[in-house]
Amino acid sequence: MKRLIFCVAALALSCLALPACAAGDGIPVYGYSVVHAYPHDTGAYTEGLFYLDGYLYESTGQVGQSSVRKVDLHSGKVLQQTSTPWPDYGEGIVAWKDKLIQLTWRSHQGFIYDLATLKPQARFPYPGEGWALTTDGKQLYMSDGTPTIRILDPDTLKQVGKIDVTADGKPLEYINELEWVKGQIFANVWLTHRIARIDPTSGKVVGWIDLGGLVPKPETLADPVNDVLNGIAYDARHDRLYVTGKCWPKLYQIRLTGPKRKH
Repeated sequence: MKRLIFCVAALALSCLALPACAAGDGIPVYGYSVVHAYPHDTGAYTEGLFYLDGYLYESTGQVGQSSVRKVDLHSGKVLQQTSTPWPDYGEGIVAWKDKLIQLTWRSHQGFIYDLATLKPQARFPYPGEGWALTTDGKQLYMSDGTPTIRILDPDTLKQVGKIDVTADGKPLEYINELEWVKGQIFANVWLTHRIARIDPTSGKVVGWIDLGGLVPKPETLADPVNDVLNGIAYDARHDRLYVTGKCWPKLYQIRLTGPKRKH
């Protein structure tokens, strides 16, 4: 499983969550204020998240526990749910037209569901790993854990381009959950409490969002190493930003502040 395989990497990557470990000093760091906190299923190992028409849609991971689900924002109640076929490990999701598209981690295939019913409709292949998806309304963006974000044709799901992501001139590894926000790609960086704000034209990280203060106390998490910040959803119509983490008890609506300082 992903959470077990990567445990060893946690110590090496943990410095990424600390300001002292950031390369260079040219990237502004944004803070946040909490607008509202909502219940979140602590059994949901969040891999993908988006907001649409008043509801949250979430993809959960782990073999035998993966699913796609429609969730009531205010109560956290799961309204619809479809299990990801065993032994696939569910990853990122995105809505395109009347479809919900889901990646899997290492199966080299994704699933297409009917958005209204979450009933499976088709599968599609891709090389390498699948981590996350988002859209700007014209094309899809896919992360695979590397510094390269793939650009996909949303109808054929074939790669048509790429974005090589750098922070202070260095490739940014472990790009995870993605969300398109006001012309930028917001990206969780796996095993950290930071979100990278990526300029999709240059691939440069133009800002960090430090959400360390939202991380639950380790003693409240079943697996503090792996139950990290992951999950970004944006309500463009009302300019509302939501974040959560794997198996976290809360989902937060936040408002960005700053920048306060530079790394």
